[in-house]
Amino acid sequence: VQPGELDKLEQRIKSVNAAATVHRTENAAVPVETVLEVGGFNLDRAMEIDPQFLEPEYPFEWGGIYQLEAGSYELTLEEGPDPAMQAALVPAPAGTAEGLEVAQELAVRVFAEEEKPLDNGETMRPDNTSASAGRLYRLNLWETPLRFTVQIDTPGAYGLFTEHHPEEFNAVLTKDGAPLQPAVMHAYKPDHEHDEEVSSVGITLSGDLDPTRLNAWLGRVLREQGTDIFRMKGVLSIKDDPRRFVFQGVHMLFDGRPDRPWGKEPRTNKLIFIGRNLDRDALTEDFRDCLA
Repeated sequence: VQPGELDKLEQRIKSVNAAATVHRTENAAVPVETVLEVGGFNLDRAMEIDPQFLEPEYPFEWGGIYQLEAGSYELTLEEGPDPAMQAALVPAPAGTAEGLEVAQELAVRVFAEEEKPLDNGETMRPDNTSASAGRLYRLNLWETPLRFTVQIDTPGAYGLFTEHHPEEFNAVLTKDGAPLQPAVMHAYKPDHEHDEEVSSVGITLSGDLDPTRLNAWLGRVLREQGTDIFRMKGVLSIKDDPRRFVFQGVHMLFDGRPDRPWGKEPRTNKLIFIGRNLDRDALTEDFRDCLA
């Protein structure tokens, strides 16, 4: 092996584990004490790399306690790294660190329940009728401006817990347009990791679609990009069909069918792709070419 190649190998090892010690040798001629009892795990070093190493993992990344009067509030967001975000609103005994601890245990139980999809403009509220005194919402972040109503019937302290940190979406709870600050908040160690290569592409387009062009485009997308598409779903308006067309797909598997009639609901097209190496502009333009 050439010396230059050894340098590259050592750099690769360091990129995987910056704390690793590299010993250069021939025919494994290295003192045995250098490879035994090396203290591969060191708590102090682990804490330096990840200050939250000893914290339990939670199904949410952030929680804050707000002191709220009865009335309507608004949760505003901007586009972020995901097309949806789970959120829960639960009562808290007080806007203190101790109150946050109580609320976070309620939120853990709520996040284990079935989620209720919530589209832009719809309302979330604490569910005082359930045993967990909360409800898990999935905020669909398909189109901007993103605004969700938060309805409070009983004044008090409430904990808002979100799947992702609010900074990722510039999420703010407001009252009459003025931002509210939580009395206490905490960023939790999540039970998942972000994949920087994974992104989402949401498309909203008015007009009816030509079914022949649509089928050809979807077939090409599945053939050429299916391995990179983790999830796709949408609601489409097909020319001369009074019904909504709904579909979902995972990689190269696709399932689509007519749904309920549009009725008085405005006919439109909404679809979203989640996956790797997604070209937003190309997907949008190709989909636009499917219009009748």
